[in-house]
Order: sequence, then structure tokens, then C-alpha cells
Amino acid sequence: MPRIPRFFMNDPRAAYHVISRTALPGHDVLGYEEKEHLLHLISWLSQVYFVEVYGFAIMGNHFHLLCRMLPENQFSDEEVKRRIRLYYGEKRKIFFYEEMFKKWQKRLGNLSRYVQDIKQRFSRWYNKRVDRKGYFWADRFKSVIIETGEALLNCLAYIELNPVRAGIVEKPEDYRWCSLGYRARIGTGKNFLSLDLGLPRYEGKSEKERFELLREFVYGKGGLGEPERETGEKFRQRIRYFTESLAIGSKSFVEETVNKLKDLLGLKRKRKCKALKNFGDLALI
Repeated sequence: MPRIPRFFMNDPRAAYHVISRTALPGHDVLGYEEKEHLLHLISWLSQVYFVEVYGFAIMGNHFHLLCRMLPENQFSDEEVKRRIRLYYGEKRKIFFYEEMFKKWQKRLGNLSRYVQDIKQRFSRWYNKRVDRKGYFWADRFKSVIIETGEALLNCLAYIELNPVRAGIVEKPEDYRWCSLGYRARIGTGKNFLSLDLGLPRYEGKSEKERFELLREFVYGKGGLGEPERETGEKFRQRIRYFTESLAIGSKSFVEETVNKLKDLLGLKRKRKCKALKNFGDLALI
């Protein structure tokens, strides 16, 4: 049976929650050095590809990545060339010609190529390091379409709470390999992460203020800290729709996604979106 084609929205509001698991047995395949190298690859390739990364969590046998692909037409030719040089390194001479340039321009805006690059480079590094052959990652990565705004913020909070749910730390910023911990460690200076979540309350704020807003929201959703924050205990449990839905967002966004999916896969039966309880106007399919 042929694979169903991977579905991506040509919509500036569409972000993606990417999840990929290892093929190797055990819950602690990714140790300290493995997590550090995977984080390095994510950080580096996020500066090469046309991608805006909001958050991540690297666990013992899988990783989460929350990102949005940026339109290729917003980047100048010189910026594309700079990113290609960053990819190959300064020592390699690159001769740009039209066909090659167009190919790379298209590649740099492709989510599949971005995630594939991360995973393949990590696999080669890991196999060489432990002297093994074969697959490291299990099958293709999964991706849930997330609308920017409230849906994006809720999904980001769910990702940040992964190490807390796993019982590794009590507070997400104490975990080195999730984005809240990374932000707390690196500070509010320049890094590869974005807090442009598409929310009015984040606009016009400094990076430090945005970080505090995010931290407060995550604490509320995770039932962390003071008693009055313990209203979001549900995020301390695994919530399947963040990892197994097709799309999450406003009703209009989800319905638009359904219509595009119907055309892509030739579905005859109309699929209805489902309202999310206790999440305002958010819906999913």
C-alpha cells in the first residue's frame, strides 16, 4: 500500500508539532552527549532553513519540535546564498548557478527536508560513534498542524512539560534539553528560538517579558508553583490530541485544513472538527 502523502498547509498561520522516536529499544537511548549533539543540529539547521522554531524537548527515546516554515519569497538572493554557505561551511567553494539556486531555495522552505536533515545527520554521527549500522529513527516523523496564537501557546506548554511529566525534574527550566530550560540557560540574548507566537499580549514586549509570560503560562498549565496556579493539572498527564490529531486551532482554521485534506486525499466523507473543552474557541480534527 503506498504511503499517504505528507500534508502541509500553505498558510502563514500554520505551525507544526513534530514528533520522532528512535528505533532502538529502551527509554534512555539518548544520553547526555546524544542530546547535546541533537540540540546542536537543531540549533544549527534552524539557522540554515527558512524556519521559525518556537520550542523543543529532547527526551530519552524521542524528541518534540514546534516550528513554522517561512515563505521562501521573503528571503533575498544574498540571504539564500549566505544560508547555503552556512550549510556547507566556509572551506568549501560553492559555484552558484540558476538551477542549483532554485533547487536550494525550494529545499530551505521544506519541513520534510529540514527534519530529515536533522535526523539523518544525527544517525550518521551516532552510528559512527558506536560503530553500528542500520536505522536509528523509527519510520517517518509525525506532525500535527497547529495554528499560531492560542493553539500554538498551549502546544508549546505541553512540550515544555515533557520532562516534568516524565518525573525527571520538578520545573521545566531545570531540564537542559527543553526550550524553557534552554532559554533560562542561554538568557534572552540572540538564539535560534522565537516567541513571536501570534498573540497580542506578547506584542511590544521585550524578550525577557515574553519569557516570563511563557513561564507563567507553563506553570499554570502544569500546576506548578503557588496553589493559585494549580488550575492546569491536566497538562501533567499525556494528552493525545497534541500528538495524534491532524490539526488544532480555531474552528475556521481546522475546517479549512479539513477541506484541503479532502482535496489532497480524495476523501468523500466530510470530517467534522471537534471543540476542545476548557480551551476557549479551539477545535481539532
